[in-house]
Order: sequence, then structure tokens, then C-alpha cells
Amino acid sequence: MSFTPSFRRAVRIATTLSLLTLIGSASVASDESENVADLGIEALLELQLDQMAITGIHHTHDKGEWMVGYHFMYMGMDGNRNGTHKLSTQDVFDDGFTVVPLEMSMEMHMLHVMYGISDSLTAMLVVPYQRKAMDHLRMDGVEFTTRAHGIGDIQLSGLYSAYRDENHRLIAKAGLSFPSGSINKRDTIPGMGMMPDSKQRLPYPMQLGSGTWDLLLGTTYLGYVTGWSWGADISSTVRLGENKYDYRLGSEYEISTWGSRLLTSWSSASLRLNWGQWFNIHGADESLNPAMVQTADPDLQAGRRLDLLFGLNVFAPEGMLQGSRLMFEAGLPVYQWLDGPQLETDWMVSLNLEWSY
Repeated sequence: MSFTPSFRRAVRIATTLSLLTLIGSASVASDESENVADLGIEALLELQLDQMAITGIHHTHDKGEWMVGYHFMYMGMDGNRNGTHKLSTQDVFDDGFTVVPLEMSMEMHMLHVMYGISDSLTAMLVVPYQRKAMDHLRMDGVEFTTRAHGIGDIQLSGLYSAYRDENHRLIAKAGLSFPSGSINKRDTIPGMGMMPDSKQRLPYPMQLGSGTWDLLLGTTYLGYVTGWSWGADISSTVRLGENKYDYRLGSEYEISTWGSRLLTSWSSASLRLNWGQWFNIHGADESLNPAMVQTADPDLQAGRRLDLLFGLNVFAPEGMLQGSRLMFEAGLPVYQWLDGPQLETDWMVSLNLEWSY
């Protein structure tokens, strides 16, 4: 799959931010050992957790503390799969479909804001912007691409510190996802024979939201000893009701576990395993033809996947970038099972930039 211009721009931005953060962090590294010696146990724990944070995993903030962040995620999919078996384009045509998806890219930009209501309770707002593109091949040899972009479903959550001591934390999360993302995205589909091109509603994977109010629940455990941290996170998205087109996306569940090691006083590396499972759609959008393309079939959307991800985290405790943190993570699936035919995921990369004050 070729890199999109947006992806190349994001890589350039990530490189620039990385260099700036490294310069700012290195400028204070020589003095940091003396400053750390003056910190109390609780402040030291906060510093170490900041230095070894994992992309997308949040912890609570102290009362009155703000955190503003930007999160970028890019996922590439290429080729089809049913269960654990790869399928050729002809295999999918042989299943009776007249259009076969070939590749898909998903690009997400998220603004997230956190505020410490108390030392135990933190509020979090997430506003996503998505860009999607999918390449297709029709049985008559015509290739075409559909695209969609816009605001996704906005999330508002609370994170509660249920337990904390010098080396361990347990955090509970609960929230709601608002149906702000469009489920009526359309694009031009080439006509066949004498039929003209027409603008049609895109299938389920190309829409930007669920169209329903969704319940967000999760629990995070964080552990720490000098130079090392580890943890686990369980999260779920439970769909409530049906949307205006008489369907409900399948619920989603994720389990992550990771370990992180300090490399310097201002950087760390991590290794993470992430298990995700999602279910088929209940109901159906009557404007979609499930016999034409697999992405329009509500019974061909479920799957499960295990990803292996490597991360690098850079933290600036002082200097001109004090309170900023840059996290980069990249990985690929080591196992995936799809209720297909479906496009399989090949790789993913994410960048997280945060600033606390």
C-alpha cells in the first residue's frame, strides 16, 4: 500500500516534534538527577509514570491539573481473509460478490483534553477526526476508490483512581460516546453499461460513527518499580439501541498488557500486546446491497486480532517543553480471525503528543 500525502506529512511532523522534545529534554537531563533527589515518593511516582506512559493509556491527574493532547493513528489493510485464511480476489468473486475491496487506509486525528476534578477523579474529552479510503475492483475490471472524512463520535469519560500506593494503581473508567459521526457518508460509484455514475451511501466500514449512544467502560492497572513499569487495560464499547437506519454496530472489547523500561532519565521503551474483538452488526441499512460487496453485509463484520506493538516515549520534566510528552508506537498483527471475507489489517502506527500544566 502506498503512503498517502497525509501520512507523509504526519511522519514529518512526528520527526520534528521528536527532535524538539529530545532537545528540550536533553537540555535538562544533566540537572534532573539533583531535582529528582528532592522529590517526595508521590511526586517521584508521578514523574516515573509520565516517563513510561503507553500510547492511548491514560492515568488520572491531580486536582486542577490540565492535560491537552493530540493523537494520530494510521492503519493499513491489504488483501482479504476468511477466518485465518488469506483469500485471492478471485476467491471473493467466487463467493458471489461482484465488487471486491482491495485495500483500505484509516487515518485518525484525535484531540483529547483531561482535567483533574479531584485527586481521584479526572474528566476526559476526546474529539476525533477521521479520513478513510478504500480501493475496489469490480468483476468487469473497473477499479474505483471511495473516500470519507469528517468528525467521528465524540467521547466524554470519567477516570477514577480506585486504588493507589507507592508502586501500584487501579483506575476505573466510565463514559459515553455521542453519535456525532456521520453514518450517511456518500461517494460516487461508477455506473455499469449504460447506467451513469451515481452517488451512493457507503457501506458500514466507511462510515464515521455508530449512529448510537455507546457506553464506554474500562479498568486500568499500573505497576512500577525503579526503572520498570507494567500494566494491563480492559476496555469495552457497548452499543445502545439502534440508529436511524435501523442497525446497531457490534460491541467491541480490548485487552492490553505491556511492560516499559527507562532508557535514560527522560526516555523509555515499551512492548505491548493488544487483543481486540468485535461483533457483527444487528439489523441492516436497507439502502445497502449485501450481495454486491462484502462490506455491505452486516453478518460479515466480526473479528478478533492480537497486535504486537513497540513504543518509544520521550518526556520533558523541565525546560522550555516542561510537561510535554511524545509517544510513538508501531506494530502489526500476530494473529487475526475474520468473519469474512474481510480486508485484513497489515500494520498500524500511532503518535501521541501531550502537554500537562
